[in-house]
Parts: sequence; structure tokens; C-alpha cells
Amino acid sequence: MKIETNNDTYISNKLITWYQTNRRELPWRETTNPYIIWISEIILQQTRVAQGLDYFNRFVARFPNVQALAEASEDEVLKYWQGLGYYSRARNLHTAAKTIMQQFGGKFPTDYSDVKSLKGIGDYTAAAIVSFAWNKPYAVVDGNVYRVLSRLFAIETPIDTTQGKKVFAELASSLLSHQQAGLHNQAIMELGALQCVPQNPDCTICPLADVCMAYLQQNVSDYPKKQGKIKTRNRYFHYLYIIYKKQTTWIQKRQDDDIWKGLYQFPLIETEQPCEWEALSQMEEWKKVFQGCGKITVQTISPVRKHVLSHQTLYATFYQIEVENTGDLSSNYQQIATDELDSYAVPILIHKYLISLDL
Repeated sequence: MKIETNNDTYISNKLITWYQTNRRELPWRETTNPYIIWISEIILQQTRVAQGLDYFNRFVARFPNVQALAEASEDEVLKYWQGLGYYSRARNLHTAAKTIMQQFGGKFPTDYSDVKSLKGIGDYTAAAIVSFAWNKPYAVVDGNVYRVLSRLFAIETPIDTTQGKKVFAELASSLLSHQQAGLHNQAIMELGALQCVPQNPDCTICPLADVCMAYLQQNVSDYPKKQGKIKTRNRYFHYLYIIYKKQTTWIQKRQDDDIWKGLYQFPLIETEQPCEWEALSQMEEWKKVFQGCGKITVQTISPVRKHVLSHQTLYATFYQIEVENTGDLSSNYQQIATDELDSYAVPILIHKYLISLDL
């Protein structure tokens, strides 16, 4: 697919002029420090700026450089990431920081291929880092850029296909100003974030309205094209908040290659279908958890809490339970004081439940 870009210099100049007047003041734009840029880009991969700003400030205050991040424990890194979701991003950051310390002498690599070799860094993030930090001519292609380019050139190729990724990468590179690569990349991303928004953009004030094919054809809402939606599945979680003598409880660390790996949770029973307490309490898995615990008193059962992830929807119920004896609990789970729960990194679903208890 060949796309004509006769106006590429014009487009880049218009983008940069618009950006210099309309850009948001954000802390990671006030620096060329690749570490700070890296952290911001990873946080913003699945998080809106308004939501991610406070997390960014808190994270870099605790881990101000590569060494601080590399020397921290995974548990602490995950605790500072808590609430952002997609926890593999935090684990990859931690791993990459250690790699920088071990393989690059603690200095952030400047070569694009070296940056891309770091855990969790792909084409987009590597391009963002090297162009923002050192003005290297690598074009960024994120969701905002896909949207801008697809409308600008009325591209019919779906963005969620191998061919689509190739088409957009080549087009973004052809438009890039090599002299002002960092500014150009920031500008086209910002245009997508503030002006060329997904729903109901005000195209009349867009700096590229005169060359936007979708606008001229009056079918802006038709772009970008996508091949199809990803199928999602439902999961049913039953969390057991078990208390002994009002001061002891039990948690476990998620180890499987699944959501929230490395985070802590209450003992969990997962069922394939919705399940009421009466049926749950007759399951062998339930009986195994409470082996030797004597009298079991279910104090509260929470309403079902719905939690939507990218490829699955969780339906979680929390059972607050008092036990007469500790039984086999401490052999199967980690025993802690109830007032220590806040010290552990937990999924936001559990965090919200604990807040509701005013712990």
C-alpha cells in the first residue's frame, strides 16, 4: 500500500507550531532524562495522563533513578505501582533497571537497539525515549498516532493487523522531521490526545483540517479501522478474608502466569460459574482451606464486585470469616497481622474492598 505524503514537511511544521501553543505542561516534558521519560511512557501505556500523573510523581520520588529502582525489592515496586494495573509493566521496569545496572554500568543506553533490548520496551517506547531524550529520528506510533494518521490519509487498513502496523510505521517515519524528531513525535501524540480525539472531534479548529482526507470526505468517525473485537471471558473469584482472634489473617502471593502475578491476595477459590455461599461451602476446596479450623463463622458476605480487564471480566465476592483455630492455614498461606495488610501490594479490587472496611 503506497500512501502519498507530498505534504509531509507541511504537516510536520503545522504539528509542531500547534504543539508549541497548545501542549500540556507535564513533568516528563521538562526534562531530557531518559529514565524519567521511560517511567512516564510505561505508566502512560495503559493509563490516561490525568490518572497517571500522581502515580508518576509518587513513583519517581521513591525511585528517582535507575539504581534506586534496581536495588528495590519487587514487592516494594509493585506496592508503588498498586492501582495502575497491568502489573507486568512494573515487573518489566524492575528487570530492565537491573539490566541497565549490570550490562550498561548504570547508565541508560543511548542506542535505539540497546534501548529496545530492555525488558518491556518495544518499538514505540524505544522511539519515544531516544527521540525525546536525544532527538534521534525514530517515529512513535501509539493509539493517538494511529488515529491521527488513519484520519489524515483515510487509511482503510485495520490498525490491529500485521499489515496495518507496517503501513502506519512506514507512514509515521516518512512524516517525521529528522531535525525536530522529539518535538514532532510529541506534537502528533498530543494532537491525538487533545484535538483528534476518538469521539466527536472539533475538526473545524484542527491545524491539519485542510489536508485531512477523512474530514474532507466527512467520515472522520469511520477511522481508525479495526479488524474485530477481542473475545473476553468471565471469571468468578471468591476471596476468603479469614480472621483469628481479631488480629491475625492470611494472604498468598500470586505466582502463576496469570493476572496480577507477584501481588498478594486473600485465599482464593475460583469457580467456573456464579456460586452462592451455600454451594461454595460444600466444595472440597473450601473444606481443604479450613481443615482443622474448628468453628467457622461467616461474618459478612460482600455484594458481587465487577472488575473489567482488557480480556476478561471478574466477578468477585469477599467473605469475612472468623475461625476458632488456625488449623492448616499457616502451612498453606502467609500469616500476618490484620493491621499489616496495607503494607502489601494487592490488586486494586482487593484494595477497594479493604477501603470499604475502613482498615
